[in-house]
Amino acid sequence: MALPGLTRSTSHGADTQPSQDRVSRDTTPPVKVRPKLHGRAFYESLGSPKMILAPMVDQSEFVRGLNAEALTESSLTARQIWRLLTRSFLPPERSKELLAYTPMMHSRLFCEMARYRERFFQPIRSALPSPPDAEIQKPPDRSDAYLDGHPAVDRPLFVQFCSNDPEDLLQAARYVQPFCDAVDLNLGCPQGIAKKGNYGAFLQEDPDLIHNLIHRLYTELDIPVTAKIRILQSREETLAYARMVLDAGASILTVHGRRREQKSHNTGLADWSVIRYLRENLPADTVIFANGNILTHDDLEACLAATAADGVMSAEGNLCDPTIFAEPPPDGSEGREYWRGRDGKGGYRMDAVLRRYLDLIYKYILETTPPTRPPLFLPSDPVNEQDSAEDTAEGPPPTKKQKRNKSDKSVSPNLGAMQAHLFHLLRPLVAKHTNIRDALAKCRPGDMPAYEGILSQVEQTTRSGLVEYETEQSRDEADKTTSASTTTTTSTTSAPGPSNRTTSAYTSTNPNPEPSTTVNSTLQAPVVDLPAVHSTSPARSHREGLDAAE
Repeated sequence: MALPGLTRSTSHGADTQPSQDRVSRDTTPPVKVRPKLHGRAFYESLGSPKMILAPMVDQSEFVRGLNAEALTESSLTARQIWRLLTRSFLPPERSKELLAYTPMMHSRLFCEMARYRERFFQPIRSALPSPPDAEIQKPPDRSDAYLDGHPAVDRPLFVQFCSNDPEDLLQAARYVQPFCDAVDLNLGCPQGIAKKGNYGAFLQEDPDLIHNLIHRLYTELDIPVTAKIRILQSREETLAYARMVLDAGASILTVHGRRREQKSHNTGLADWSVIRYLRENLPADTVIFANGNILTHDDLEACLAATAADGVMSAEGNLCDPTIFAEPPPDGSEGREYWRGRDGKGGYRMDAVLRRYLDLIYKYILETTPPTRPPLFLPSDPVNEQDSAEDTAEGPPPTKKQKRNKSDKSVSPNLGAMQAHLFHLLRPLVAKHTNIRDALAKCRPGDMPAYEGILSQVEQTTRSGLVEYETEQSRDEADKTTSASTTTTTSTTSAPGPSNRTTSAYTSTNPNPEPSTTVNSTLQAPVVDLPAVHSTSPARSHREGLDAAE
């Protein structure tokens, strides 16, 4: 899609006159609490993070049948916990190397609806005052810090809005600026709801409005503004577009290497070469994040090398594998959470990741102590410990299905996305084990016993997969030994001598090669059902449909 008319108004927002009621919402001037940096100086002040956890709107095919309101709620709630889960797999000294974005929020709804703010942004335990006053502008180490932007566990953090009105965007940004490091403008959402609402990627035809949105925050907000865009039809058009966004005041530019029409069945691959073209033609100090095609840990370095970007953003890849940013542990240091096959490939176990997820729910949302659980199963455990773990993993007996009480609205909004999260996390498992899929489909928000039951089933399935894998490996090794022995005997009979024996044994063909251990990958069907989440060698053909919503 060409970007018509890159010339822009020099009024920087004067063409959009705020209404009287909007002016009245901003009666108290904000109190600046920290110096405002820009561009690379700002990026370096964050520690120059290279790992970027993307904002996400769609929760994939599981919720595509919901209406717009339900989609929004299931997409936004509990994202704080997912950010914590992703950060938890990094060593404490590296947790700040991950920059996270909130899900996209609508600036007008955020300004006008207290309920919208309360459900989707919870930086403090009390409701955000409206309009934002001097009290809310206190430093972020305040004693009533809660979830979003918590200085100890959820920084650095960018808050993302979609908008088509500079005044709405500024007012929404003033609510969140004490609790985040920057405000990001979404110019990349390609979904139909964005087209209907005239925001996201559908502002491409209105460069004056885009400039005014960004420049208003640049001149009047206390923290930096950033922007996320999609590429246009040509490299030249994309370059002109990027320059306009930067000239308006954006400190960081995130580029998704797909065009606006690349979505759903037409997703295709992101074009990293366009991002590289921007890197080579924009000023050298421009901070660029690359987005698209990031589905495994190895893709991170590949993208950095191909694009020369400062950081790499992952959306769907992280949603399917929250360990995507984590380095594999050294050989021999796997512990019980990480599984490595005999060919050296592996990943974090699904039961281990699910345990962490539920424990974070208990600790930060329910604010209670997580249940005491036995150690995760390993085939090397003594037999008595294995039997004990198996008894525990069987889970509670089935209970009679309870009729849902539609009038009960006391469940925390932070529990609303648990089911969608787990369908993503357990995607390879539920495709084969329909008992887990069916049980998960019946789970209700906040029903922790039901989710503990899901965990028990996943642990038992993981146990069975590990036992099966070890059994097959032992059988393969026995077959190799038998085959080598037979070949050596034949070789010795026909041509005696140590040289011939060694050569024949070395070159004998193994009739039962070791099965693939890129198991339970989000992209490849396993040969043996194993618990790994992280795959190191994705099938490229499957990339084309997985991260369209980034």
